[in-house]
Amino acid sequence: MSLEIEPVAQRSLPSQIADQIRQAIIDGSLKADDRLPTEGELALRYQVSRPTIREALKRLGAQNLIRSRRGPTGGTFINRPSAHDLSDALTSATTLLVGMDAFSMDDIHQTRLLMESNCLQLAAIHISQQQLQQLNLELQVQRDKNLTPEQFCAADVRFHRLIAEASGNPLLSFIMFSVIEALQPVSNMVSFRFRERSVVIDQHQRIVQALEQKNADLACNVLAEQVSYLSETTQQAQQWKADTAPKSP
Repeated sequence: MSLEIEPVAQRSLPSQIADQIRQAIIDGSLKADDRLPTEGELALRYQVSRPTIREALKRLGAQNLIRSRRGPTGGTFINRPSAHDLSDALTSATTLLVGMDAFSMDDIHQTRLLMESNCLQLAAIHISQQQLQQLNLELQVQRDKNLTPEQFCAADVRFHRLIAEASGNPLLSFIMFSVIEALQPVSNMVSFRFRERSVVIDQHQRIVQALEQKNADLACNVLAEQVSYLSETTQQAQQWKADTAPKSP
């Protein structure tokens, strides 16, 4: 086991309180439009000062998780969590599981192919001209030969996230974001030594052209080609790692 020890910074009380309330919102303990206790009541419950509670609420307000209303029926109320907030939480959990080897690379590639094929089927119907322009802009970025592997991976993630958004299905996009944000970078960074950018860019170009033609089957075929290619390069990377690892005495 290799663990790098770095200095630990104590989080402030307002940060800890805000995080507890935020988690209660995300896990459903606090629901949209629920009224929070007053500052005084919260101060008593947390055994802190009212300014500390006020700072915690200010942090939650900056995240658009709560709103305040004055008057006899006023107070501090819970806002409905946005899909973005919940998607970040799902992505964090997925990333943690990947880091603990809960999924194999075959699991990752298979899941991506199944889910993104559904996105492409819908995107071929619903994609807008603006979304097509955004995909083409990402292609321009990817063609920059000075991009680092990390920058190319980020552009790749943005490209596929645009496809999920173009599906026009908010729930599918929400679920797909965790696959793209958490799983795709893992696949990319494992295989980048053996993957040719020109091949990936060509595949992306053909996916865009298929979407421009509203040809869902063609787009899905190109995606399957790309996932197969990444699977092959991942296997090459894993074999290279095994061959170059120090041998046990």
